[in-house]
Amino acid sequence: MQNKQLIGVWKLLSCEVRSSSGEVSYPYGRNPFGMLMYDSGGKLFFALLMRRDRPKFASDDPWRGTPEEIKAAFEGFNAYCGTYEVNEEKGTVTHHVEGSMFPNWVGMNQIRFFKCSGDQLTLSTPPIPLGGRQSTAHLIWARTRK
Repeated sequence: MQNKQLIGVWKLLSCEVRSSSGEVSYPYGRNPFGMLMYDSGGKLFFALLMRRDRPKFASDDPWRGTPEEIKAAFEGFNAYCGTYEVNEEKGTVTHHVEGSMFPNWVGMNQIRFFKCSGDQLTLSTPPIPLGGRQSTAHLIWARTRK
């Protein structure tokens, strides 16, 4: 079933991760950048998230970063895409990952609980391992109207 509320382009407002012990972190900073897109029919979704304050490489050649530069760039960025399906009864959207910055996600399903309210979308993960702990991520998106 397709939830028409998801279709469109969204900009990331916040991303908060809560560990099972109650710790809160902001993996993309308190002012993250991100874009999310859902087409009609579940044929394509795309998500990109990043820290705005990622340090630039000393070289203008993206293949010549130092190990430290590459680590900082990788840890402050995430992108993945594929197809998706909505289960309105459960309030979930399942991302069928076809391409991802994180190789382990390719071929996997990523389930997100969703809540739409006007031009705001909240996506939350079920408990997942993040940073060595079971955690849930909560992302708030705003619909773009351009």
